[in-house]
Amino acid sequence: MNKNITSTTGLALAAALFVAIIILANATLTSWRLDLTENKLFTLSEGTLNILHTLEEPVRLDFYFSQKAMIGNPALMNYGVRVRDMLLEYEAHSNGMLELNIIDPEVFSEEEDQAVASGMQSVPLNNVGDRAYFGLVGTNSTDDEKIIPFFQSGKESALEYDITKLLYNLAYPEKRVVGIISSLLIYGDEKQKLPRWTITDTIEEFFEIRELGTNTRNLDGLDVLMIIHPKDLKDETLFAIDQYVLNGGKAMIFVDPLAEGDRSIPADPDSSVLPDLDSDLNKLTDQWGITVLDQKIVGDINAAMHVQTRSATGPQEVTYLPWLRLAKESFNQDDFATSQLNVIHMGTAGIIEKNEDSTIQFTPLIESTKQSMQLDRDFLFIQRDPKIILDNFKSEEKKQVIAARLQGHAKSAFPEGLLDDEGYRQDSDGRSFISEGDINVIIIADTDILNDMFWIRNKSYFGMNLPQPIANNGDFVINALENLAGGNDLASLRTRGEFTRPFERVETIRRQAEMDYREREQKLMATLEEAEQKIRALQQEQGTVTEAGEGALLLTPEQSAEIEKFQTLRIQTRKQLRAVQHDLRKNIESLGAKLRFFNIALLPLLIILISIGTGVYRVTRRN
Repeated sequence: MNKNITSTTGLALAAALFVAIIILANATLTSWRLDLTENKLFTLSEGTLNILHTLEEPVRLDFYFSQKAMIGNPALMNYGVRVRDMLLEYEAHSNGMLELNIIDPEVFSEEEDQAVASGMQSVPLNNVGDRAYFGLVGTNSTDDEKIIPFFQSGKESALEYDITKLLYNLAYPEKRVVGIISSLLIYGDEKQKLPRWTITDTIEEFFEIRELGTNTRNLDGLDVLMIIHPKDLKDETLFAIDQYVLNGGKAMIFVDPLAEGDRSIPADPDSSVLPDLDSDLNKLTDQWGITVLDQKIVGDINAAMHVQTRSATGPQEVTYLPWLRLAKESFNQDDFATSQLNVIHMGTAGIIEKNEDSTIQFTPLIESTKQSMQLDRDFLFIQRDPKIILDNFKSEEKKQVIAARLQGHAKSAFPEGLLDDEGYRQDSDGRSFISEGDINVIIIADTDILNDMFWIRNKSYFGMNLPQPIANNGDFVINALENLAGGNDLASLRTRGEFTRPFERVETIRRQAEMDYREREQKLMATLEEAEQKIRALQQEQGTVTEAGEGALLLTPEQSAEIEKFQTLRIQTRKQLRAVQHDLRKNIESLGAKLRFFNIALLPLLIILISIGTGVYRVTRRN
C-alpha cells in the first residue's frame, strides 16, 4: 500500500513539475531559437536587424489574425501562428520602436469594421459564410500607412521580406527616382490589348518611376537611370546619357540581340526582311571598353530549358538551347546584386566581352556554364526546331558573360560635345560639357529577363488571380537598382527562400541520357528513312496500265521479298526508337525508386530491426 501511495505521489509531482516547466519556459524562453533550416528561414537576417536598429521614429503594427475562426482550417491557422511569432521577433529586436497589436476581429465587431476600413482582405472559410482576416497594417508617426491585405501561405519563403519591406517603406517614405527609357511596351498598350508588365509594378513598389521618352535630353533629378532595349536613339538622347553617366549618374542598361518581347514587325509583311528585334548602345559602350557581340546568342546545354515538341513517336521533351535557367553557380557571389539569387530565367540572351585595350573594371555578374556556345541569331530566326538547334551544338568550353558591372574611368563618346548641323557645339540649358569621368553601370545583354513569360505564373488564390514569381528575375532588377541607388539592407533578404529545389543529379542524368538518345535517334532515323526510300523505289520500279486506265503494280517475287525485308527493317527500327526513348527515362526512374525506398521504407525497416535486435538481446541477457 505504501509503495502504491509513493508511486502515485511521485507521478503527480512529476506531472506538476512538467507543467510548471512548460509554463516557465513559455514565459521566459520565448525569444530563444534554434534554427536548423538550410536557409535560416526562421531567423531574422542581418538586413532586417539593420533596418530595425536604424528606426528613428516609432512604428505601429496592427496584425489582424482571426485565430478563433481558423480553428477548422489548421494549415492556415498554423501559418498565422508562424506570422505572429515572426512579428513578435521583430518587436523584440526593435529597441522599443515597434508597437505590435494582435487583433482577432470577430464577426460584426468593431475590430472587423476597423479591419475592413484599413483595407484588409477577408477570405471565406466555409459554406456558412464565416470569413477570416489575416493581414498587417503599419503606420508611422506621420500617419503614412502600408498594408499587407492577406498573408498568402504560398509565399511563406518571402514572409520576412514582405514584413521588412513594409517597415522600410514606413521608415523611408520618400521613394528614390528611377528614370526609364524603354522601347518595349512595359506599361502595357490599350490598343494592342497588352497588359502592363509585372516588372514595372515591382519597381514601382520601391521607387518612383519617371517615364522618359526615347528622345529625352533632361535626366536631372534621377537616382538611377534604367534603359531598356534602346533602338535608334537620337544623338541628343545618347549625349544626355553619356553626360549623365560621366557626371556620376548610375545606370542599369538592358540591350538584346533578339528581344522576344519586342512587337516590331517588318514594314512590308510580305517582305523577306527579318524583323528588327535587336538593340544596342554601341556608340557609348565602345568608349566604355566593352562589346556586346553582334548577332550572337548564348546556347548552354547545362542551363537550357526543356520544352515540349512533337516527334515521330509522339510528344517529347527536348532541350531548347537559347532559353536558359541559370542557377547559383552562374551568379557572382561577391556582388550585392547577385549574391543572394537562386535562379534566373532568360531567353535568347546576348554576350558581353571586354575589349583588349580596355582599362575599365569589368566584373561579370551573370555567366553561362562552360558547356556553352555562341549561336547565330539569324539561324534562330529561320530555324525554330529545338532538335535541329541541339544537333548543331558544339561546346566552346568557355563561360559567356551575360551581365556585368562596369566601373572606372571612361571618356565621352562625343569628344567635341554635341554638334549641330553646322558643326557648332550645343551646350543645352547652360550645362558644362564633361569630356571624361568615372562611371558605374550595370549592363545586361537580355531584355527577356523582364518579360512576364519567363518569370511569372498567375495563380488563383481564394478566388484572386495573383502573379507568382517562379524565378529571381524581379529580385535581381530590384537588388541592382537599390545597390546603384545606395541601399543594400532590403536586398540582402529579398531572396532568402528557394523558389525551386532541383534534383541536380537527376538533371545530370537527364542531360547525358538525352545526348545519348539524340545520337542513337539520328542513326536510327537515317536507317528508317533509307528503308522507306528503297520501298518506294521498288514499288515504283514496275508498273503497267490496265485497259481501264488504272495503274497496276507488277512485282517479281525477288522484288516482293526485298520489299518485305525492308518493311521488317522499318518495323524493327521503329521498335528500337521506342526502346531508345524508354531508355531516356530508365535511369531517372531507377533513381526515383531508390529515393522512394530510402525515404519511405528504410527508416521503418531500421526501427524494426533495431527493435528486434534489442528484444533478442534482452531475452538472451535474461536467460
